[in-house]
Amino acid sequence: MTRKGIVKKLDTLFSLYIRKRYADENGIAECFTCGKIDHVSKLHAGHFQSRKHYATRWDEVNVQVQCPKCNLFGQGEQYKFGLRLDQEYGDGTAEALEQKARNTVKLSNDDLNELIEKYSKV
Repeated sequence: MTRKGIVKKLDTLFSLYIRKRYADENGIAECFTCGKIDHVSKLHAGHFQSRKHYATRWDEVNVQVQCPKCNLFGQGEQYKFGLRLDQEYGDGTAEALEQKARNTVKLSNDDLNELIEKYSKV
């Protein structure tokens, strides 16, 4: 599999994990930024720090369930997202993720495949 294919597979598995991790037994979850309740199939895995940053792309705190309105049309609602991160995970979490995103991280294909294995099991 090409590197692009490996990243795509990991993105797919990670997105499913994020959308399902706080869902109830019926697959219903709540948007992290606005509170809208919907089925995970209609929700997104929204990133506080952009997916372009490999340091935070697959960070379980950086990525939360979001409705399409917040994630796409609200451009991620980053301000609300940051406030909620600090509320849920402790003051300074949003700032720490901003700092982490600035780090250059080079993941090997083996590293990516290990993450694929991890998120395939959940």
